[in-house]
Order: sequence, then structure tokens, then C-alpha cells
Amino acid sequence: MHALKEIAELVGGEVIGDDQVLIAGIHSLLEASPGDISFFSDPRYRKSLMETKASAVLVPAFTDLYVGPQVVVPNPALAYAKVASLFAPPPGRFSGKSENAFIHKSSKIGKDVSIFPFVYVGEEAVIRDHTTLYAGVFVGDRVSIGNNTVIHPNVSILHDCVIGNEVIIHAGSVIGSDGFGFVRDGQINVKIPQIGYVQIDDQVEIGANNTIDRAALGKTWIKRGVKTDNLVQIAHNVVIGEDTVIVAMTGISGSVNIGREVVIGGQVGINDHVTIGDRAMIASQSGVAKSVSPGQVVTGTPAMSHRVYLRTASLLPRLPQIYDRLRRLEKKVEELEKVSTKV
Repeated sequence: MHALKEIAELVGGEVIGDDQVLIAGIHSLLEASPGDISFFSDPRYRKSLMETKASAVLVPAFTDLYVGPQVVVPNPALAYAKVASLFAPPPGRFSGKSENAFIHKSSKIGKDVSIFPFVYVGEEAVIRDHTTLYAGVFVGDRVSIGNNTVIHPNVSILHDCVIGNEVIIHAGSVIGSDGFGFVRDGQINVKIPQIGYVQIDDQVEIGANNTIDRAALGKTWIKRGVKTDNLVQIAHNVVIGEDTVIVAMTGISGSVNIGREVVIGGQVGINDHVTIGDRAMIASQSGVAKSVSPGQVVTGTPAMSHRVYLRTASLLPRLPQIYDRLRRLEKKVEELEKVSTKV
């Protein structure tokens, strides 16, 4: 349990009410029970705030809708994330190295590494301190994995890839699969050997069932703090800048260079060899065929300025009427031309 005063200090908030209330968990407004803390940031949930049984709430400003201790913070959603970390159960760990794991004798295993049953660790692989490999993880030859990293079940990290510190890779992802490279020789496709690797820097989180291809030459590079959702495809030689966020079912073609702090919505497709500038935003289901400038917000297929897209989208339902009006005007022009010819 944590006193409300302790929680307020964690999130940089001000307690209005009893700051010694003990908090044992965190839940939504509707699901919270006595002993829980909740958060309120959306006016649509005013009724839930009035009815909640939570012992305290995180709020952007003091409100009369809730009777009880309140922690006033600038950003309740951010405060929620920090408080939730207090109550999140730590990931389970296997004590030591399972006898049912295969660990090559030439590999180097650091201190307090947890290796579950049915893990494979290849030749000259390096796994550093306090890292966890869940069941079914495949670590290829010469792979390097940093400190405090968590690799969830059935992840494959293929040969020569480099994984940094405090990285999380969720179940089923494949790191270092061959890039999609072929050259036509008449009617057949000749494979281009993919002899590069993947580098994932510190504090990256990779969602479930991602595929990150090794480079044809050099490296595919996921830089510090990048977060990807589930079902993301990252092709060979892509570079993704620091703190970029990529939502589910996005596909990034080869040799794309993405800047830092970019936000890419779900189901986005990005053409090969384009550049996405720092802090750009790409709306969901956009198709990006050309480079995007830093800070630009684009939408649609083909992707265009968000303002242009909104104007264009507003015209779509009116196209039949605009077409009919255009046809009527054309007929009037034709009639006027006939009259002028006769005169």
C-alpha cells in the first residue's frame, strides 16, 4: 500500500483532502473499489466520477463532482501511467537457467539472467545482467542482448542482431529475418543475400508479432525509446528515430528514414526510400508515397496535408451534385454558343 501523499509526490501533484489515505490499487472510475485510486480527464465521464467508489482520484483541477481526496495534476493520463507502475506486478522470472534450455558453451551469460525452459542460445551469443528470456525464445549466433531486457515467449532474434538495455520484445516477434530483396533474371527471381543486421537501442518496446528485417548491407536501426504496437512490419535498412511511436498494422518499406518523435497511426503504408521528418504525424490508414517534412501532419491515400485532406473529404459527398451542376452549365454554354453562331 502507498499513502496518497507518496503518490502525489511521485506525480508532482497537490493533494486536496486527506493525504494519509492508503491506496492499494488503481482502476477505472466505474471499476474502482474503496482502497483504489482512479483518474478523471474526460468530461464525458462526469457521471462516472460522481458514482465512483474510489478512495481518491487524479484530476486536472479540483472538482465538486467527487467527494473525497483529490490529487490535482497537470496531466491525469500521464499521472495514471506513473501510478499504475506502482501496482503493476513484476514479470515472472524463472530462477536461473533451466536445464531444459539449450545454451551454447561459447555463449556468455551475465548475472541474474532468467532463462526459461525451451530457450535456445546460439554460439558466441552475449546476454547481459538481469535479462529474462521466456519459453520458446530463439537467440541466434553472435546475438548481443543488453541489461534488464525482457524477451517474451516465442520471439526469434536471428544471428548477429544487437539488442540494447531495458528493451521489451513481446511474444511472437521476429528480429533479423531476411529483407525482401530479389532481382529479376528473365522470368525468375534471384535472391539478394541479406548480410546486414538489426540494431535495437535502449528502452525500445516492440509489440507482439512484429517483423523487423535485417539490412541488405549495414543495419536496420531502431533508435532509443521507439515504441511499436502489434503487427508492425519494418523492412530492411529502415532507420527509426528516437521516441517515435508506430501503431498496429503499419508497414514500412525498405530504406525509409524516419525522424525522432514521429507518430504513425494504424494501418499506414510507407513507400520505400522516403524520409519522414522529425515530429511529423501520419494519420491512420494513410498511404505515404513521398517524403514528409518535419512537423507536417498528413492524411489520406496518397497522403497530403491534413488541412487539404479535410477540404477534399468534405467535397466527396457533394460530388454527384457538383457533377450535375457542371453538366447543366455545359449545356447552357453549348446553347449560348449555338445562338452566338447564328447571330
